Amino acid sequence: MIGDKLIIEVHHTERAAEICNLLAERFVPGERCTVTVAGESGAGKSELAYEIYRLLNERDTPAGVLQQDDYFVFPPKTNHEMRRLNLEQVGPYEVKLDFLDSNLRSFKRGESPIYKPLVLFDKDQITTEEMEVDHLAVLIAEGTYTSLLHFADLRVFIDRDYHQTLAARKRRARDKFEPFMADVLEREHQVIAQHKALADIVVPPDFGPIQT
Repeated sequence: MIGDKLIIEVHHTERAAEICNLLAERFVPGERCTVTVAGESGAGKSELAYEIYRLLNERDTPAGVLQQDDYFVFPPKTNHEMRRLNLEQVGPYEVKLDFLDSNLRSFKRGESPIYKPLVLFDKDQITTEEMEVDHLAVLIAEGTYTSLLHFADLRVFIDRDYHQTLAARKRRARDKFEPFMADVLEREHQVIAQHKALADIVVPPDFGPIQT
């Protein structure tokens, strides 16, 4: 998503290094591998995914990233207003998960380029783009509900709830901090907390060493 802001900290890099080591152990060189990074809003998904991407490329394992935020049905500001009209819509159905899953499937099949949506955050618009993936060995999909994707080889879950992510969300300054957002985050929490059981790797709340 164009217009997003990342704040990379030491713990993101340390956990990403552990995950890269695990990928090297579990997957055969030359095979295409898909990784998902999931968790609640502000948990550090984008930062962790970016560091996995960066470290893999430094290790001569070409990697790319897909952001779930590009696959929302409505662009960010519009989606916020839609939530105001109906809080019940908060959940996986806000996202074109089938579209994201199809991009992972295309990658695993060796198809390139893939065609994907692209959100322009400041303009509150969704456009499309082509992404060349034939040279990649790893494709990472990050976002709140990505644990639900079928074409994931390794699922990472950051086990932090919305109370623990408050400071991080404020630093990124993407959310409007108003009473309504507490209802949104609580509803997200009720859904996303259940996805921990799907994970191959869990990053604990303090962002300490990964659990497998």
